[in-house]
Amino acid sequence: MSDTSTAITPADVGLFTRDQVEILTARKLEADWLRDGRMHAHAVFAATPLPTTRLEDWRYTDIKKLLKLDAFSFADERGPADAAALPAGLRARMDEAGESSARMVQVDASVVLRELPESLAAQGVIFSSLEAAAREHPELVQKHFGTAITPDDGKFAALSSAFWTGGAFLYVPKDVQVEVPFRVYRWISEGGTAALGRVLVVAEQGARVAVVEELGSDDLGKTALSVGAAEIFADEGAVVIYTQVQRYGRGVVHLATDRLVAGRDAKITTLYTTFGGDVSRADVQCRMQAPGSHVDMLGLYIADGTQHFDNQTLQDHLAPHASSNLLFKGALNDKGRSVFRGLIRVHPRAQRTDAYQTNRNLILSDGARADSLPNLEIQADDVRCSHAATVGQLDEEEVFYLLSRGIPKKEAVRLVVFGFFGEVLEQLPLEGVKQELLRVVERKLAPQG
Repeated sequence: MSDTSTAITPADVGLFTRDQVEILTARKLEADWLRDGRMHAHAVFAATPLPTTRLEDWRYTDIKKLLKLDAFSFADERGPADAAALPAGLRARMDEAGESSARMVQVDASVVLRELPESLAAQGVIFSSLEAAAREHPELVQKHFGTAITPDDGKFAALSSAFWTGGAFLYVPKDVQVEVPFRVYRWISEGGTAALGRVLVVAEQGARVAVVEELGSDDLGKTALSVGAAEIFADEGAVVIYTQVQRYGRGVVHLATDRLVAGRDAKITTLYTTFGGDVSRADVQCRMQAPGSHVDMLGLYIADGTQHFDNQTLQDHLAPHASSNLLFKGALNDKGRSVFRGLIRVHPRAQRTDAYQTNRNLILSDGARADSLPNLEIQADDVRCSHAATVGQLDEEEVFYLLSRGIPKKEAVRLVVFGFFGEVLEQLPLEGVKQELLRVVERKLAPQG
């Protein structure tokens, strides 16, 4: 959606010119279909002004004030020579992670590490950079890539589609079950750069797979731009669990566009956790396109300092007898701010839809703020749909109870906040990842306790 009343300026494009698309696709020797897709995406990007607060989707996030596209250079494509040369902060996070079926690491603009056991490859599992998959498995990539996310999904979706590099591609064949998660790491090593990653997950009929994507950096002295995009497809009866852990350092602006597509009797569970960066905005939409499909959308965020987190969600019900459930919870301290804008949309044919949406926010300081705008758009008459939103202070009775047991006040506050997130984490069907996230939450809350 673009604001056609606003003139497009060079700052709306910055370094991201048509010539740079030509250079990128020629250097990578890409196929015509991929090159044509990039060029079309760039045309849309260039013709779309930066969003303004006059657009309802951007009403509470003034991206023109927060972001100057002409201030960035492209992230480095060379990357570390080997695993031993990975940035220390990245290595530390990889070392503290739990078990994995396979791992992939993208540093700046390049995938520099990929590990896939032969036992999974023998079952037909493909886990590679998206660039490599487009060359080696074009029939799979072309069938799905850019079908859930299109350049018309907004200026930054178009930017991603035109300039993505590296990327991760995961394909799980029919009836293959992989219980231990695949892990994808994306790391930004330098301020003043723009890094554009991409994820494509395809689970065929009856397959089961879990993916954990971690986004990170050290604190950066100069603003860096992270543009992310994920397309996740679950075919008939498939189960996909996708967890994103956003732990960028200060100085990063992160803009993401994610699309989840659930087929007949498929189930997708997503958990978006947001802890880092200066500004983070996620546009996440799930599509129940066949009967029996179900999507759980979970979110957890903790903002402090002057962090600004914006979540835009859509539960899009196109088919009858499908269901979805959304639960996003956030805690805000100092001058932290959150925005949640969610919509459940039920199309005329989507009778017997069962959909729920809940956003709850906990305010920990006088300077913090949360804006929550849940919405329903119902075009069918046999549905069960509801939404709820709360913004409130700490429960003083809970804090008093802990104080009466001899627990210091700062620790009592931390424990109450920690418990507040339990409802979200309990719904994640990955016990090991859940325990990792509990440690991350505890670390984020530590300054308050």
